[in-house]
Amino acid sequence: MSLSASAAAASQVEITPRAPAHIIKTDAEAIKIAKTIAAEIGKEAALRDQERRLPYQEIDLYSQSGLWGITIPKEYGGAFVSNTTLAEVVSIISEADPSIGQIPQNHLYMIEAIRLDGSEFQKRYFFDLALKGIRFGNAFSEIGTRQVTDVKTRLTPTKDGYLLSGKKFYSSGALLADWVPVVAKDENDNTVVAFVKKGSAGLNVIDDWSSFGQRTTASGTTILENVFVPADFVLPHHLAFDNPTTMGPVAQIIQAAVDTGIARAALKDTLHFVRNYTRPWIDTDLQHGYEDPLTLKDIGNLQIQVHATEALLSRAGTAIDVAQQNQNEDTVAAASIAVAEAKIFSTETALLAGSKLFELAGTRSTLGEYNLDRHWRNARTHTLHDPVRWKYYAIGNYALNNINPPRHPWF
Repeated sequence: MSLSASAAAASQVEITPRAPAHIIKTDAEAIKIAKTIAAEIGKEAALRDQERRLPYQEIDLYSQSGLWGITIPKEYGGAFVSNTTLAEVVSIISEADPSIGQIPQNHLYMIEAIRLDGSEFQKRYFFDLALKGIRFGNAFSEIGTRQVTDVKTRLTPTKDGYLLSGKKFYSSGALLADWVPVVAKDENDNTVVAFVKKGSAGLNVIDDWSSFGQRTTASGTTILENVFVPADFVLPHHLAFDNPTTMGPVAQIIQAAVDTGIARAALKDTLHFVRNYTRPWIDTDLQHGYEDPLTLKDIGNLQIQVHATEALLSRAGTAIDVAQQNQNEDTVAAASIAVAEAKIFSTETALLAGSKLFELAGTRSTLGEYNLDRHWRNARTHTLHDPVRWKYYAIGNYALNNINPPRHPWF
């Protein structure tokens, strides 16, 4: 592997040094480390949300654990864990803090994008960085366009590479990243991803994320003004959707896993509050709120919904594994549909659990000192990533009319 002169120059921009990350070798090790990391991440999650405090130390802990490199193919030094394991790792972290669970979603997305369509140089170069603990953020979506797929950011040819200019929003994790992959249109109007190293001249990442949920994802604005990008650092991302690939399903299962973690956290806090604080209703002669038969009925339903979500998520992971091993129209469509089913359930279960918490726990649970509304706020914010109503439509069309779902990052 050797860098071109322009790529070598672009890669010399300094980033904050960190010790090399641990390299995870197996699925079991990934799950074990995720549980250990989650225990630390969860300690101040509610406080970070209240203070809108970015999780600098926690993200260092997370990326240095090796969990950001678990989908790198084995031939490049990674574990290439199953997609069921990937989803479970993201769910475990998201149960502790869904903002932290969301931050690497675009890093993991780019790992899959490179695996599918990267040059041999890009695979060796960027996979090696990721295994060392280097983090990729994102500058994908724009606001003020007719559709989310409309991209005004342009990559213009110049000597030894390109100049990149545009403005992005929803740049989740970019403030905490070492590289910022940017979706743009090239001179042929093809969708590409340009990898820009943090600190590059003309790159400005702004901490202006003001949403009521997922408050600490650093999902603000990225401005690019004539940023030089070597040709070696440009990925032909349109190929991932021109052909049937697992790009969309991998992107979506990560989203579903975040919401599954939120649902688990909301149910966990509901159980704790009802056991310890909730009083029985006056129309019963019960001594404790946790004995209320109507409360027990709703708790039972929530438990079933969470378990069903987890089962669908695992099933979706298996479908992606099949498609990665034998990628064609049929296997990719089946994976997309399986992930869509998991995404629907994870969305609706997270929202239900976040709302039912207050209904079952009672008025005291709304006090600011508990900050329990963060579960619903996080669920409502994160599930707006893409509308599940369109997933119902696609699933029905697939089941009834044998029409394959669309190919894009939201399916």
